[in-house]
Amino acid sequence: MVSAKAPEDAYTAEPFLPDRGGLTALRKAAAGCRGCPLHRDATQTVFGEGDAHARVMLVGEQPGDQEDRQGKPFVGPAGKLLDRALAEAGIEPVDAYVTNAVKHFKFTQAEPRKRRIHKAPSLREMTACGPWLARELELVAPELIVVLGATAGKALLGSSFRVTQVRGTVLEEEIHGRRERLVPTVHPSAVLRAEDRDAAYRGLVADLEVAARALG
Repeated sequence: MVSAKAPEDAYTAEPFLPDRGGLTALRKAAAGCRGCPLHRDATQTVFGEGDAHARVMLVGEQPGDQEDRQGKPFVGPAGKLLDRALAEAGIEPVDAYVTNAVKHFKFTQAEPRKRRIHKAPSLREMTACGPWLARELELVAPELIVVLGATAGKALLGSSFRVTQVRGTVLEEEIHGRRERLVPTVHPSAVLRAEDRDAAYRGLVADLEVAARALG
């Protein structure tokens, strides 16, 4: 007898999206997503948060350890650094909408109770999660997307994306059927890992200043 195929084996979140409703309905539906295997080990879905009519949407890679535990995006050390950089660049963090390309924390763990180490999501996992991000973009309809890091860039712009080649520039691309303006920059966690953290932070702020100017 052949066993039924598990939903996560299909690698798409599409069947879990609600037919109607706003961000609240979308967030509620995402809590039960089993569109890829990442839900098995993660504590919970970490959906986007912020101003439902934000002019700017910030898209990162995936939740980290603290985000996975708290169920909110960008609440760990990288999130705190991002808030500081946004404010310094002239963008009020409370006026933005923040989310991730992948909604579950992917990690490795040597043994139980050991620290969970972030692991980059695969292209297949990013693609599976794409319908959530597409609907967020449709509902929020931001004037500008700030792309935080290489993984978010690949999720939005394809596997050839290289953040180092286009960071701090305003791009115009079609994303999920919508014409979007985007400003790519590094992920704030890369600033925390940098050898020269001050220089890396200044670079992040400079890129976010480009985004602030693009918003007018």
